[in-house]
Amino acid sequence: MCGILGIVAPRGARPTPDDRAIMALRDRMIHRGPDGAGLWRHENCALAHRRLAVMDPSPAGAQPMIAPDDAGSPRLALVYNGELYNDAELRAGLRERGVTFSTGCDTETLLRAWLTHATDALTLLRGMYAFGVWDVRSRVLTLARDPLGIKPLYYARTTSGPEQVVFASDPRVVAAHPGVGARPNWRMASAYLTTIRTVLGDQTMYEGVHAVRAGEAIEFDCAGPGIRVRRWRHWVSPEVDRGETWDDGRAADAVRDSLEGATRAHLRSDVPTCALLSGGLDSTVLASIARREAPELRTYCAGAREGAGPEDDDLDVARRAAAFLGTRHEEALVTRASFGERWAWMVGRVGVPLSTPNEVAIHDVASRLRADGCVVTLSGEGADELFAGYDVAIRSALAYRAAASRGEDARGPGAFELESNAWVGPSVKAGVVREEVLRGAEWDAWLARWYEDEFAAGAREVGEGVDASWSGLETHLRFVRRVNLTGLLQRLDTATMLASVEGRTPFADARVAECAEALPLGTKIRALDPARRRGSASGAASGPGVAVAAPPAGALGVVDAEGGWETKSCLRRAFAGVLPREVLSRPKRSFPLPFREWVEDSAGVLRESAFAREVFRDEAVALVGARPRELWNLAWPMINLAMWGDSIA
Repeated sequence: MCGILGIVAPRGARPTPDDRAIMALRDRMIHRGPDGAGLWRHENCALAHRRLAVMDPSPAGAQPMIAPDDAGSPRLALVYNGELYNDAELRAGLRERGVTFSTGCDTETLLRAWLTHATDALTLLRGMYAFGVWDVRSRVLTLARDPLGIKPLYYARTTSGPEQVVFASDPRVVAAHPGVGARPNWRMASAYLTTIRTVLGDQTMYEGVHAVRAGEAIEFDCAGPGIRVRRWRHWVSPEVDRGETWDDGRAADAVRDSLEGATRAHLRSDVPTCALLSGGLDSTVLASIARREAPELRTYCAGAREGAGPEDDDLDVARRAAAFLGTRHEEALVTRASFGERWAWMVGRVGVPLSTPNEVAIHDVASRLRADGCVVTLSGEGADELFAGYDVAIRSALAYRAAASRGEDARGPGAFELESNAWVGPSVKAGVVREEVLRGAEWDAWLARWYEDEFAAGAREVGEGVDASWSGLETHLRFVRRVNLTGLLQRLDTATMLASVEGRTPFADARVAECAEALPLGTKIRALDPARRRGSASGAASGPGVAVAAPPAGALGVVDAEGGWETKSCLRRAFAGVLPREVLSRPKRSFPLPFREWVEDSAGVLRESAFAREVFRDEAVALVGARPRELWNLAWPMINLAMWGDSIA
């Protein structure tokens, strides 16, 4: 696990700046790699690296890693961030072709696979990865990112000075290159206020800095006087066989087998490994599997005592789950004071606003486990997106589709998804954001188009039209996976790597995703006996900018309007004989914090921020600054954006 950096220029040009300045850029990512650093230059390419040693921590695994040709000259150069979970299988296949290895590091496996298969190597990889590989002969740089977007990768083409491409694991490092510059991307700044996402598609918070998309590869051909670009998707969701029959038992077996295999693969490490444990279904499933494989497994939970009610107490539930599993369990306590301090520090350190308040809790628990000597931790991101775990989202989508079918809601499905999850909603944004900023953001026209296009792409993936009736719920859930999961994985990566900890996500494994997305929706959500959830599914549920009515009875044949439904049914059934009922039936939690009360401690940022005065209307700053607890859904993104803007000024 590492921080990577590279700069390439057209043939005959030398990448700039000089070595000392490149190392300064590289060392902005020292938290991503405290165990070593490297720099390599050759003609029109410069590659740099910060290392967090996980596999083969000896110096043999240092990067940039070079593969020489038969004459001993550089043939390929690689900077790589990630882990290959099929490393042993890849090595066995390469050895059959006569390849020899000099290290136990999966970096060398990737390098040898690329040397043998070129871009076809992408179809062989199972893991989380973001890398840049430079072909010395062809002068082609290839950037690639794992299928679900676990590891980040950003790039930009310089807009001043000589033509160059800059890439790195951190967007602020790319923006800090003198040919790029740290300028706000007003489209994304406005989008962040609505979505609390700092990346959408290839757009980032920095003007001109782009994200490599999940499952994407990009080639930059530097052999000529200019740089030519080619991009393609190296992974897409497999087609679902609609004619295949699944019963409950078969679905549960498939889910259990895929998760057990993925968790075992994710435990491969040459450094101490632990697991995050909130006491909820997802983290407890992973910890139960890991505990069988690693009897001395340590588990960790984060949470708050002050200001938290019994329903928020992950700490006690996690402690009981750990006792049931027999793990050595530790806690990281977040206080009101530490939350405010850590929040501002994290925004300045990572160079983007925080997406969710529990990023602070994730970082705190990562810091705690790192202090205890653990370097790798398992985490449960991905289960809700792959196995239909968001009950409010399901209820909301069903209500929307029912209204649309009756002609009572004329919005497109993308507009529905955008508005129903909005923090600073479209209807209030003009009263919050200055007109000149909204003009620079195209009045969110780009954002609206992006949501509609992304929904349509999800519909194509599942093989159904966007106007389908109740079967269209599957498209809504695919949209959640495509949009929400990448953001959650980014949150985990940012918060853990800031503590020099590698977060691993067995649910967000390509093979688990392929298994989950092959399952019919009826195996994921199931009708409940009305006595079990009487009243919880009827009436209204609310969140930021959303009021959701109960769905009509009989929708999809798996939802009962009176009794509600069970989410992640196949996952619960897969581990029904393994985990206690308290875990199997517990609602969704994720290191919750009482941030609605705590946010008022940082409200002064709005009044004091020069960037806030540039972006927000005076009356909005005054109102939210005076009533942050009541207007928490406005206060959280506004304060975050102000902190970020001031940090890059």
